[in-house]
Amino acid sequence: MKEELIQLNNISYSVEDEQLSLSKGTTADILFDISFTVYEEDVLGICGESGGGKSTLAKLVAGIIKPTNGELILNNKLSAYKNKPGAIQILFQNNSNLINPYRKVGAVIDEAIKLSGTNNTNIAERKAKLFETLNINKALVERRGFELSGGERQRVALARLLAVKPKVLILDEPFSAQDVPSQLNFVKVLRRLNEEFGVTMICISHDLKILRKFTHKVIVLQNGRIVEKADTSKIFTSPEHPYTKFLIRAEEFSLTEEEIHIQSNND
Repeated sequence: MKEELIQLNNISYSVEDEQLSLSKGTTADILFDISFTVYEEDVLGICGESGGGKSTLAKLVAGIIKPTNGELILNNKLSAYKNKPGAIQILFQNNSNLINPYRKVGAVIDEAIKLSGTNNTNIAERKAKLFETLNINKALVERRGFELSGGERQRVALARLLAVKPKVLILDEPFSAQDVPSQLNFVKVLRRLNEEFGVTMICISHDLKILRKFTHKVIVLQNGRIVEKADTSKIFTSPEHPYTKFLIRAEEFSLTEEEIHIQSNND
């Protein structure tokens, strides 16, 4: 049986909302009563429209922000890494801060590998393995950050995160800046990371078609609440919640996020 890595129990999150009131104490609720468990080697997808709380949830799991209520429990494997470079790493939609635009790709990855505590004699071996896994060729290694395409930058940013050997990898809308061929190539990379190297992943995306290709389980988030969670195959073959059914129909008819938002408000 797979081991539990992360457990969320009745998590809620609120922030002070300056737009609602000039007086202190007025809050906007972002997440409500969120509970789920992430198991070792899981690939968990979290989907929903923009503004539904997906990115906030990613930051909570990564420890960037703290919940207003509820508890987030890390198992012993993750707790032991608290003082190391990153038991949990997150790849944001905008990953430009991970890559110095004027440094060569090889140097960027060297620096990250050193942070992981890898022995100097093993850096070259570790780097070669990362590049092979992520399809980063020699020509790409010699290029500088500002010379990379969206898909290339995504793979290099991912390599930088993987260099510190995280136990859990969170991906926040990783496909948004890529064309379809780049998306499919990135899916292959993520599959390999999970199947060959056992990387546990949480992938945030509004694109259900992509999540269907490589996740094991899917959580559907609407307006900060979990409305459905199940194995990926069940979500797509026999969804139960009306919002889940609508998202799947929207994907089939290629509706835009704006159209989804308008329709869901009229349900």
